[in-house]
Amino acid sequence: MNDRYDAGHGTDGSAPYELVGYDEYGRPVYHQATDRQQPYDPYRQQGYGYDPYAAGGPQQPAPSYDPYGTAQQPQASSYGSYDPYATDTTGAYQDDPATAPYDPYGQTAHAGTGQQPRVTEQTAHIPQQAGPADDGTAPAEPAPEYRTEQFAFVEEPDDDSEDVIDWLKFTENRTERREEARRRARSRIIALVVVLALVAVGGVGYLWYAGKLPGLSDSGSGTGTATAAGAQKRDVIVVHLHDTRKGGTATALLVDNTTTEQGTTVLLPNSLALTADDGTTTTLAKSVEDDGSEGTRTALDTVLGTDIEGTWRLDTPFLLTLVDLVGNIEVDTDTDVPDPDAGKKGETPLVRKGENQTLSGKMAVAYATHRAPGESQNAQLERFGQVMHGVLRKMTSDPDAATTTVQTLGQIIEPPLTDKDLGAFLARLSDLAKGGDHRTALLPVQEDGTLTAQASDSVVEDVLGGTAKSPDPDAAVSVSVRNATGVKGHTEQARVVLLNGGFTFLEAGTATAPEAASKVVYANAADKENATEVAKTLGLSTDSVAKGKTSANARVSVVLGQDYDPGS
Repeated sequence: MNDRYDAGHGTDGSAPYELVGYDEYGRPVYHQATDRQQPYDPYRQQGYGYDPYAAGGPQQPAPSYDPYGTAQQPQASSYGSYDPYATDTTGAYQDDPATAPYDPYGQTAHAGTGQQPRVTEQTAHIPQQAGPADDGTAPAEPAPEYRTEQFAFVEEPDDDSEDVIDWLKFTENRTERREEARRRARSRIIALVVVLALVAVGGVGYLWYAGKLPGLSDSGSGTGTATAAGAQKRDVIVVHLHDTRKGGTATALLVDNTTTEQGTTVLLPNSLALTADDGTTTTLAKSVEDDGSEGTRTALDTVLGTDIEGTWRLDTPFLLTLVDLVGNIEVDTDTDVPDPDAGKKGETPLVRKGENQTLSGKMAVAYATHRAPGESQNAQLERFGQVMHGVLRKMTSDPDAATTTVQTLGQIIEPPLTDKDLGAFLARLSDLAKGGDHRTALLPVQEDGTLTAQASDSVVEDVLGGTAKSPDPDAAVSVSVRNATGVKGHTEQARVVLLNGGFTFLEAGTATAPEAASKVVYANAADKENATEVAKTLGLSTDSVAKGKTSANARVSVVLGQDYDPGS
């Protein structure tokens, strides 16, 4: 028992320490040997140590490493060998505390007692918490070990809470949809009210502009349209049909009233009296032949108070091509028309009388130029108007396509009219004709070619503008003269006097019965002086001047009575 291992002898002759193994951190673990001759058995049962294969007997936990220095390690009672982790129950250093090695965990080794070493159990504790004091009593129960996952807070889904959230979302979405539906309904109602208000205002405004509101009609005319007629905007083109086979012309005004959206074809008889450039009186037919397009257009503007924008010369071969291009036309014919190329009479007519007769280009030309023996020129003129109406109904309403049709004719358009202008104009009239807003009107004239009061009221005023166009400040004053003297030659004598006086002469025809006193009438107050000057030029008394109604194309109207003396 006095022998010791070199590595584990104690200084006091106590039993040596033997290395029994290593702990989980690789540190050596010793115990005191009781019998030198007994071989080392790491699993012997000597009151301490752990034998995993022991069949019986009480098992005690082997001393393990305590990272906080609270566990007790076995000690030698007589040797004072250094165990860096071993402490006694009192916590004192073994042997000399001055020579005791450093314990990194703040525990010192103590001298042994010479008794069999008693291994105390380790006490685990929570970090930053002091271990239990060893007061010599029974070892304390091991403190519970805590793992990190024990302090983790895991939020588990709650089925009931999810159902509540879904219900709240459903309720909120349904409420929002109802509110959105109410907002849309209110918006629609407001928009409908605004549209109805605009339509009502627009309708009233149009009726007021057109003079059709009750109580706003002009007291002078009694029709309610006289005031609005002068303010309406019209586009006017004159068309001359030249018969290249038999000769002669037929003239019409194509009118597009953009204000009332009405289209009209005004037929002008060839006997219409016009004033030539030199101031002489001529007829429409003679003016087209002698003065050409420009001179005739100017004379028509003077007589009718129009503003003709251009002239369309339509020769019969071009009319034939135009009808074929639009795909034939339908016309209610008023007579049978023979074939002009037939050599014998009694053959089947080219055009038959009847309603909705389909006419080709050749048939349309034959019908538009037909004038039976003994018929007036107005009968042929009205047939020409029927053909023009049929062409407009079959014409395309697209301006570009209509322009292409005009260009396909291959005719020369006289300036200032252009192919594009004519195509767009015909397209607008075509749209009106297809909608039933186009009509044909014949300008009534007397036998001598002058306009009547009926012509002024029904055509010149209503269709062409109501009043003569405002002349330029330097333009000559137009004077219409009606002969009521009973002497036919007095008209010519009055014309010469007025032309020499710087006035424009317009013949207003001859009265059926003579009148005793002459009259000089002006419509606008600004023309009072002009009317007085006209009276002096004709040798009439200034007492004959009065304000009244004049013809539509004249600023001053004169009725020559029996008191008129050309030699005065």
